[in-house]
Amino acid sequence: MAALIFEAISGLAITVLPFHSTVQWSILVHTVVGVLALVPLSWYVASHWREYRSYAVSHITLLGDVGVVALVVCAFSGLWLTWQGILGIRTEVVWRKIHLFSTLATIGALLPHVVFSYLRVRREGHKPAGSTRYFKQVLAVNAIGLVFMIGLTLFYSGTRFNNRLPKEYSYIYGTNRPFAPSLARTDTGSAFDDRSLSGSASCGTSGCHSQIVEEWKPSAHRYAAMDTVFQGIQNVMAKQNGPESTRYCGGCHDPISLFSGTKNIFAENLTSLPGYQEGISCLSCHAIRETDLKGNANYTMTQPSQYLWQWSTQGLGHIARDFLIRTYPQEHAKLSKRMFKKPEYCAACHKQFIDQEVNRVGWVQLQNQYDNWAASHWNHKGDAKKTVECRECHMPLVDSTDPAAGDDSDYNRKPNDGKHRSHRFIASNQLMPQALKLEGAEKQVELTDRWLQGKQEVPEIADKWSAGPIVKVTLDVPPTVSPGDPIPLRVIMASNKVGHDYPTGPLDLIQSWLEVSVTDEAGKEVFSSGKRNAKNFLTPGTFLFKAEPVDQNGNLIDRHNLWEMVGVRFRRSIFPGYSDTVQFSIPCTASVADGHAASMPGHSQTNLVDVPPLTGSSRFQITAILQYRKVDQFLLNYVFGEETKITSPVTEIDRATATVELKSKAQASASMGSPNGMQAATALVNQDR
Repeated sequence: MAALIFEAISGLAITVLPFHSTVQWSILVHTVVGVLALVPLSWYVASHWREYRSYAVSHITLLGDVGVVALVVCAFSGLWLTWQGILGIRTEVVWRKIHLFSTLATIGALLPHVVFSYLRVRREGHKPAGSTRYFKQVLAVNAIGLVFMIGLTLFYSGTRFNNRLPKEYSYIYGTNRPFAPSLARTDTGSAFDDRSLSGSASCGTSGCHSQIVEEWKPSAHRYAAMDTVFQGIQNVMAKQNGPESTRYCGGCHDPISLFSGTKNIFAENLTSLPGYQEGISCLSCHAIRETDLKGNANYTMTQPSQYLWQWSTQGLGHIARDFLIRTYPQEHAKLSKRMFKKPEYCAACHKQFIDQEVNRVGWVQLQNQYDNWAASHWNHKGDAKKTVECRECHMPLVDSTDPAAGDDSDYNRKPNDGKHRSHRFIASNQLMPQALKLEGAEKQVELTDRWLQGKQEVPEIADKWSAGPIVKVTLDVPPTVSPGDPIPLRVIMASNKVGHDYPTGPLDLIQSWLEVSVTDEAGKEVFSSGKRNAKNFLTPGTFLFKAEPVDQNGNLIDRHNLWEMVGVRFRRSIFPGYSDTVQFSIPCTASVADGHAASMPGHSQTNLVDVPPLTGSSRFQITAILQYRKVDQFLLNYVFGEETKITSPVTEIDRATATVELKSKAQASASMGSPNGMQAATALVNQDR
């Protein structure tokens, strides 16, 4: 009876009391006592039933029978949940409900069964021998159990966090804004111990979120703080503006370090070790409770509640931690919120600006993926079936055995669809996973290349998304030109699949450009633009998608020193669903080819090449390739040194070819006058459109 009452009280406490270490200890002790009590309880129930089964049916025997059935269901469901908690990846909701309701049914039947039995005996003039001692013993055992639970809590209640900023911390923007100039903040306004937001590896142990952790390891979210380009730029910023200024970067790149107070003058590399290794960790992302469309990490973070032995990755502590999360998942489930699915959640970091606190001058807009998307044809507010959101592209559904598989909150998903959203966050950085030698880097780079080339299929949005490259390149060129006349070449680039500007991100360091070449019948190149020289720099005159920020003196900012930026002197990118055009005029002279991109005033081709006389019926092959690389060579040389010869991988986004024949005007007229000649000339142009 003492065990039954303890199980009932502890079980109800687990159900109704708030998350606390005492409740977690209750789960463990509740499970142990329940398992140990099964044998004597089974023996007692069996012998008791045999003794009273011949009694006439009454309210007492009926309550006893109902109570026994409920108790059997309760015991079996408890055993099943224990099995799932130890060896499974999660406990099923239906079994937790069965266990709870059968507990209530057991209490509702057996409690009056005992009371009525006792009262009947008293009415018959008997007092059950030892009843007073019986009840005292039952109460005493449960009192001891309560004291034992309190003692366990005092013995160990989890990691003790130090949620205080260091004494040497600088409040340069006031004590009410300890993390400024970043807009990121905590719900308490104080620091968070770095351990409370790290430990991502522990999320992937024992078959829990192991698949998701493996996806996250080579992702840009994981290496956001250890990105060597970011580290180099951050160090320069600290030297020029003071280490406190790097808090501006910390909200998005290194929240663990920001909230633990290590972005200060005494902190090595301006980062805590867990922050450096984990960047945007599992908890630092899932602990965000509120975001704002202003950008610059304008979010509010709450410190996640911790389970006992939360950070253990092996041993009994690890087993107990996993068991607690699986059998008592309510608190863990709070880390998954509907807000994570909304593009507005991404906007907190994927919008960026600089204001007077950073550049000492005034407000300047930087990268802004969210507003691009929100104003584009991809956004049909209120109609999920037509809208393509951030997660649908950058977190596509993948086959999954993860506990997070399945979701019934999306219009096209089910709770048991066997898929989860990929946490690789594939975008456009092939350089850093390999440079940092991260786990799974090869796969990440391969998928990134496929993504940039538009080869990655996303079945979920196949009916809303275009097929083919993310930016389609086509050529508009006449089928023939006369000797001495220039070849007019028009290159059209249409943004077919990109949900925001192409390219996007920090356009002062990202480069996407057109590489154009013309070859004769012998395969000799007679004209080129957009080539890379021996040092991996683009040749002058290249048509380039890029931004050129300037400081208050009008000087070019080319080291990503955005804290000095006050404006932009040149910016070019393609809005989603739109196209851009560049024109080249390629002279067919006998000595040189002096081409230029007509849509870029002031940019002329300077790598002049000798061209043979274009006479007779020569045929020329024109090829235009849209190229992309994440970081320009100048910045890499600045951060790492030219002697390292580090260069950013180049991805071919798309290419188009066309053929031009060199004919005299008489030949061209005769050819065009022939029906067959006209059809052939038209086909040469249209086959690449």
